[in-house]
This record gives sequence, C-alpha cells and structure tokens, in this order.
Amino acid sequence: MSTVPLIETRNLNMRFGGVHATRDVNFKLSDGELRCIIGPNGAGKSTFFKQLTGQLRPTSGQVLFRGQDITGCQPHVPARLGIGIKTQVPSLFNGLSVWENVWLSACRVYPKAKALEVTRDTLERVGLTHLQKSTAGMLAHGQRQWVELAVVIAADPALILLDEPAAGMSDQEVRRTADLILEINKSHALIVVEHDMSFIRMIAKMVTVFHQGAILTEDLPDAVMNNPTVRQVYLGKKAA
Repeated sequence: MSTVPLIETRNLNMRFGGVHATRDVNFKLSDGELRCIIGPNGAGKSTFFKQLTGQLRPTSGQVLFRGQDITGCQPHVPARLGIGIKTQVPSLFNGLSVWENVWLSACRVYPKAKALEVTRDTLERVGLTHLQKSTAGMLAHGQRQWVELAVVIAADPALILLDEPAAGMSDQEVRRTADLILEINKSHALIVVEHDMSFIRMIAKMVTVFHQGAILTEDLPDAVMNNPTVRQVYLGKKAA
C-alpha cells in the first residue's frame, strides 16, 4: 500500500492584497478517506478548496496529487488526473436529460459501450433511475444536487471534492445526501466543505477546522465538537 498521500498541501499561502486568506496550510488525505472541512465564514475554506482545484494559484506553497505537483494548474488538469469536483451550485446541462448528463461524463473516460453500462449503474447507485428521462433543468434543487453527484462519480475519480452538498435541502434530503456520501466513500476518497453541523455529524470520520486561514485543529468529530477553542470560534451554541 502506497504511503504517498492521495492529496497533500505544503505550506500553502494565499494573499489578496493585505488579506492572508490561507496561512501555511499543511494538509494530507489518504486514499479512501473522507474528510470534512469546517470553519466560520471567512476562515479560508473556499479559498483552500479553489487552490486544490486549480481555480486559484497559491501565493506560495505546493499542492501535490499522488506526489505530483499540481500547484496552480489549469482546472482541467485535476479532472484529468482523477479529481472530481461538485460545486455548491449544480453545473448541469439544463436542456439535456438526467441520463444524457451522466452519460456525457462517463464518455470522458470510457468507450461508448462501457459508458452506457456505467451510466446505468451510476443512476441506479444514486437512486435516479426513475428520473433518467427527465430534463435536468426541470428538476427540484435536491434532485439536481444528486444528479451532479452522479455526473461526478460516473467519471470514476479517485478523489471527490464537495462544496456544501447539503445546502438548501430539506431534512429528508439532507439525510439521503449523507447516506449517498457514505456509500460513495466505499469506493472514492472525499473532501467535504460544509457548515451544517448536523450534517457533519452524519458523515464525518475526521474533521479539519479552519480559522483565520490556518488549520486550527484536526480530530475526530466528537473531539472537535467538544474542543473549547472550536466552540468559541465557530460552533457556539450549535455544539450543545
């Protein structure tokens, strides 16, 4: 088994003028791991996420994927290497069907015959077979989020980055999304940026807490929830 982290950052810094958005961030994630990243608004979570995906070039430091330096690469490079990205706002082809959206993703990495099989299996896995003929633009918010999850996993990435996947969902949809993420984690590593602490409790195995651009602590969920410093800077009454 390889000892090289799946993804790693070394002394990652990002400055916007006088604002130090990320500060010497050293982060490691192993194959098959699920990590949740939390923190108050302005803590640096989104900036860190964008540095991992090539949307922002760090001021200094490195991003390594399986030991390969991908610092500041163009956004298509992480996708080609095996990093799947689902942003908070679904980016689907609204005029196409659910099947067509997922099939196009599968076609990026598989021959046509295999892509058909992968599309069918992915829709079944995510529980969307009954919606496969529906037009993506006509779906409800929660359904669109699940379709985008299907689009991401159809390309079989080694690592999936999810930005607030439960945002705007009902309690029932949040629970289903948590179950989907745990099922996906059986075959993919995930980094989930989230602020909903009830959702974090459903899925988290290890939590990284950002504060003022730096990693404040990394620990098991219960330890994070009960950390007095974390409670003070972020959780507050939500930790009760």
